[in-house]
Amino acid sequence: MNKALLGASLSFVVVCASAALGMQLRMSSLDADRCHQMLKDVHETVQKRYYDVKFHGVDMDARYKEYAEKMRDVTSLSHAFTLIASYLEALHDSHTYFIPPRRAMHYDYGYEMQVIGDSTFVTEVRPKTDAAKYLAPGDQVLKVFQYDVNRQDFSDLEYFLNILSPQPAIKLDVRSPAGQERQVAVNTKMKQLQHEIDLTGASNDMDLWQYIREIESQNHLMRQRYVESGDAVIWKMPEFVMSPDVVMRIFGTIRKHNALILDLRGNPGGAVETLEDIASYLFDHDVKIADRIGRKPELKPIAVKSRGNNAFTGKLVVLIDSRSASAAELLSRVVELEKRGTVIGDRSSGSVMEARLYEFSQGADTKVYYDLAVTDADLIMKDGKSLEHNGVTPDEIVLPTGDDLAKGRDPALTRAAKLVGLNLSPEAAGKMFPFEWSPD
Repeated sequence: MNKALLGASLSFVVVCASAALGMQLRMSSLDADRCHQMLKDVHETVQKRYYDVKFHGVDMDARYKEYAEKMRDVTSLSHAFTLIASYLEALHDSHTYFIPPRRAMHYDYGYEMQVIGDSTFVTEVRPKTDAAKYLAPGDQVLKVFQYDVNRQDFSDLEYFLNILSPQPAIKLDVRSPAGQERQVAVNTKMKQLQHEIDLTGASNDMDLWQYIREIESQNHLMRQRYVESGDAVIWKMPEFVMSPDVVMRIFGTIRKHNALILDLRGNPGGAVETLEDIASYLFDHDVKIADRIGRKPELKPIAVKSRGNNAFTGKLVVLIDSRSASAAELLSRVVELEKRGTVIGDRSSGSVMEARLYEFSQGADTKVYYDLAVTDADLIMKDGKSLEHNGVTPDEIVLPTGDDLAKGRDPALTRAAKLVGLNLSPEAAGKMFPFEWSPD
């Protein structure tokens, strides 16, 4: 799950849910009991582990009693999961969130949406899907289920649609780049999943090889991609999950050039260790990225020791957008604060905390698994500010228009290329790192 998709307020989700939950089947008494236990597990873990012992002034015990009472009236699993997520909403924390049990169906909406500036656009459409009949890149999304879509609520909307309550069909109001408005209903492609995967070999290894193929497909989509162009390297970094050997190898190539364009657009963050490793190659001096603020006063700051003579000292341009989150935001902001390079693109997600994942299960013969992420530290930058809910404002804001998306142009990468002395057209920039869909 992409943590950057988790936003500040679930008020929109609760309203949106009212339009969708009516189609859900009533749940059994066993499911109801399990959902009550999930809420209890969430409450007790937050009480013990959340970084702020005062919970930002919220009485979480009183809130738990309120939501435990509301749980008596839930009508479906999606309704219950939304209620648990709403209980956590009071913390207003991007990294504290509930991950419900895996569903028996895989949902593929067939299109990608993204906030660009203050508007939301369709950015990609999967061929040969119902979405391909009605949508195209560059369409501006005005409403979902008759409710306005905006930057503030977008992450909550995606959390609801992708995690809490995937929908068999979604109604959208959209506007084409030419200005034509229309209403569409897009059917979701749904695929039945196995409730249990046999990794023992008893099923003639079919489940085992399927599991391996899924991991390989995910690893392929999240691979590091870079292009050497003239005296520069353009590096598309999908996430901060790399071994030190991979980081060292990539910077071995980068140090042969005089400029680096680091594309962190769509990067949700990842491991602190990877962030520290990459930063150590980008600065010729030791850098403190952020102070950790939590329950334990002795928490160490996130600090980086420079690689010295092995550090890259050439020109640096960093690209970010509304999906850049967590470690991607920390790195781009440090680049700004240390005046190390230029940051270009859109304001980032504003999802910057440090969290730990807790795993739970219920049942004996049949196990039900679910997870909870809980923030254990706030991160305060050199300027004394937190990026949570604020994000990183680029040195230069460069946004694609709906027409750019429709025609596959990338003006932000073109501008970054110009700053490092490359001549790259928006059309060529748009083809450099083509979007890749996960296998059906």
